[in-house]
Amino acid sequence: MALTYSEYLQLNSLLESQKLLSEGPEHDEMLFIIIHQAYELWFKEILHEMDYLKELLGHKDLARSLHTMKRILTILKILVAQIDILETMTPLEFLSFRDRLESASGFQSAQFREIELCLGKRTPGMLNRTHFGNKERIKIEKRITEPAVWDAFIDYLSKIGYEVPEPYLKRDYSQPITATQSIQNIIKLIYKSDPVNSQFCELMVDLDEGFQEWRYRHVKMVQRTIGTKMGTGGSDGVKYLMTTLNQPFFPDLWEIRAELQKDV
Repeated sequence: MALTYSEYLQLNSLLESQKLLSEGPEHDEMLFIIIHQAYELWFKEILHEMDYLKELLGHKDLARSLHTMKRILTILKILVAQIDILETMTPLEFLSFRDRLESASGFQSAQFREIELCLGKRTPGMLNRTHFGNKERIKIEKRITEPAVWDAFIDYLSKIGYEVPEPYLKRDYSQPITATQSIQNIIKLIYKSDPVNSQFCELMVDLDEGFQEWRYRHVKMVQRTIGTKMGTGGSDGVKYLMTTLNQPFFPDLWEIRAELQKDV
């Protein structure tokens, strides 16, 4: 028998994975579950693309790297747009089933933590702040010690002839990415004389800005839904989410903005 559409996409398993727990059940719990399942699927795809992006940069394939980055940015727009759908749910509609979440919280999304790590964020005690299963923990531990997208880009620049300081190429990947004057000097040179690679720099700025936009929209969505109440799973809710704003993944790309103006 020929493979069917349903079999290829494993639709029976996929469409049976929405298990509503509320009494009735409450109508809006279905929306809440599907939105967050969709987020996790897109997170999986983003990780898939970011790993490919690092591989492409390692092979000095800028053309495919640009294409892959544009795909990631397009997916990010969908993540932001999904908040519009969540915001069709009123505070009372959310409260009708919120207690059924018990200790479950988006804070526990292992894939989102992987994305942050892939983009270079390193937070002390990340593995101890929430519950992860063994498989999730192994993946996160691996991400902590491997090069981030920024590291792959800097390594790519070295391979194509830019004089990247040796210590930066051998840095400890478990440590946060910090703004460095020597790297900023290289980036400024790229903006002034290398339009193709400066295009990739601008896409990284778009990616950084896009994630900051997603975080901001998420904060405001939570704020309009539960106000200043404690978040699900006992998190600090809006108070915690506010601390995640204005923390760029690629600080050097932001630091050079004022420097470029001085050089004009």
